[in-house]
Amino acid sequence: MNDPVDVLIIGAGASGAAVAWSLAETRMHILCMDQGGWMNPAHYPSTGRDWEARFFGDYSPSPNIRARPEDYPINDDNSPIKVVNFNGVGGSTIMYTAHFPRLHPSDFKVRTLDGVADDWPIDYETLVPFFAENDRIMGVSGLSGDPAFPPTTPPMPPLPLGRSGAMLGQAMNKLGWHWWPSDTTVATTDYEGRARCINLGHCTPACAQGAKASTDITYWPLAQRAGVELRTHCRVREIVTNEHGMASGVVYYDKDGIEQFQPAEVVIVACNGIGTPRLLLNSASGRFPNGLANSSGLVGKNLMFHPYAQVYGYVDEFTDSNRAPPTCLWSKEFYETDRARGFVRGYAFQFGRGMGPVMEAVQSEAKGVLPWGEQHHAVFRKLNGHRLQLSAICEDLPEEHNRVTLDPVLKDSHDIPAPKVDYTISENSAKMMEHGIARAREVLAAAGASDICVNSPILYGGWHLLGTARMGTDPGRSVVNEWGRSHDVKNLFIVDGSVFVTSGGVNPTSTIQAIALYIADQMKRRLADLFD
Repeated sequence: MNDPVDVLIIGAGASGAAVAWSLAETRMHILCMDQGGWMNPAHYPSTGRDWEARFFGDYSPSPNIRARPEDYPINDDNSPIKVVNFNGVGGSTIMYTAHFPRLHPSDFKVRTLDGVADDWPIDYETLVPFFAENDRIMGVSGLSGDPAFPPTTPPMPPLPLGRSGAMLGQAMNKLGWHWWPSDTTVATTDYEGRARCINLGHCTPACAQGAKASTDITYWPLAQRAGVELRTHCRVREIVTNEHGMASGVVYYDKDGIEQFQPAEVVIVACNGIGTPRLLLNSASGRFPNGLANSSGLVGKNLMFHPYAQVYGYVDEFTDSNRAPPTCLWSKEFYETDRARGFVRGYAFQFGRGMGPVMEAVQSEAKGVLPWGEQHHAVFRKLNGHRLQLSAICEDLPEEHNRVTLDPVLKDSHDIPAPKVDYTISENSAKMMEHGIARAREVLAAAGASDICVNSPILYGGWHLLGTARMGTDPGRSVVNEWGRSHDVKNLFIVDGSVFVTSGGVNPTSTIQAIALYIADQMKRRLADLFD
């Protein structure tokens, strides 16, 4: 029998790490469990020449391809966008691109502004101090003064534009469209024990140097020094409730596969927009027959992915290729609603530097741009190191038929039902993607690019897992309240991207972590109520 803890956090990724660090100052006994373990940077792909090949194997962003022992299978056959994530201490911050925008103020009130979806129960201003704190701990590099966004003060200067960024920026200038150096969590100066980026390799298969912030090297050392316990290789099967309908702990499998029970006074779920609804639905009981915290029937529903429309072409000049972090600037020219475009809400452009030689060869052959035969090498020399690319990251509005359920057949290695994803791209999103593709073609034309190719949607583009346990003040229309507490189970909290009401048109990690810090702050203000 494990000793009871005051707070049990499930998941050691972006949000779990942030909430653990924030709550540590209370001196409560805080335990975090993660189904994965600590990563060893010496084994990351960028330490070897086969780093691109490993992107198709043990460091694939897809858990179904990667199939590490800590991964669980996901049935996403009924979705044009496949789920990608990472399981381990640090979660998906191990593999993300480190592109670090915030949601815009308008994203929190789309019902008021545009008559669609729902307004959030909180606003941008509420999160500002938590954005700033998270920027400091994660270590954000960027440039203040973006006219498309409220003021920010990144602690480090922005990434250099490089060859690719300069070409793309000049193309945007020709068109008279907004662009700005993007915020990232890649160190551009020595920062809090992290050496500045030396362009060791592409960021997404994990940063062996440690210049890219992941929570295993930012939040977790701080949280552990403050007394938080982190227990790895523990897969939680279900959250258990007592006779009063309160969470009393979890049933989990330890590193040896032995079933255990961990009692807790408060349970916090930080398992992402797929793992969280999976856990809640699998925690059904006589009192909660439709899954835990699911009186609204919305657990697992309103899944939002951000459909990506990627467009790229080739220029005569050399680009940055795979050297330096992949995203260097963004554009919010088409972010806010303009109904003349034929859709509501909008998208951001994020600009990529290029592609490494293996990925270039694989993708170009698949697109028919790279022929076999005697012209193969000559054509490849014109492609390799000459790519410019940009992607429209499109706002995905919540729709209840886009959902996560439990698969009736597929199970993980501990016989726990796997999540099943049903998702379709809405008509609004499809129109948005087509608009983004057309504008991206204009950008590349202005840059002098040819051989334009399109990937829409990016197949393995389900990086952003949002909306499946949304927050709100109405228990009939939301799963948790405005500070993350379940409407149904008063000592159960959710802090990950599941709580998003709408998705915005930007990468969500910065906002996910700010919300986690905000929820932790609200919990600290109400400590007496948590244990009633």
